Amino acid sequence: MDQPGYYEQPREKKKKPAFMEIIESVAIAVLLAVIIRMFVFQPFVIPTGSMEPTIQIGDRIMVSKFAYHFGEPSRGDIVVFRPPFDPERIFVKRLIGVGGDTVEIRGSKLYINGKLIPEDYLPKGLRFQDFGPVQVPPGNYFMMGDNRNNSDDSRVWGNLPKKNIIGKAVIIYWPINHIRLF
Repeated sequence: MDQPGYYEQPREKKKKPAFMEIIESVAIAVLLAVIIRMFVFQPFVIPTGSMEPTIQIGDRIMVSKFAYHFGEPSRGDIVVFRPPFDPERIFVKRLIGVGGDTVEIRGSKLYINGKLIPEDYLPKGLRFQDFGPVQVPPGNYFMMGDNRNNSDDSRVWGNLPKKNIIGKAVIIYWPINHIRLF
């Protein structure tokens, strides 16, 4: 064993058949894709015009499912969520008010806690009905579409509980001419 000139031949590893290596690689890729989709990012296709002109019908967006694990949603965020009246559906709206805020619309202008909020993202010249004032309860959010006259939002169904939030929209990734970060 420890004799001069004696050496042990390296053992040859049994080589796996190529098809087994392919199957293992595909299984690992599928597992990683499922984990990423469940916990990190998820794509969505926009079915309605409620967020026009910011997001168009047919745009594909990527949503960060972990963004709000590290911080709270903020006014102005574009959020993907399940509406409280129908948890099977998925909506995309802009977060307008957080718990404790008083939301009001007068003369097609948004007021939060009595202060006028500029909304440069709205379509130019858009006119919409007065609303409120309403107070947002703690742990809830007030959501509105950018296309205010074509949006089923908190003005209709009330406040959104935090538990209904799926994540924060971070990018439009398709079509190519619409690509942009939020």
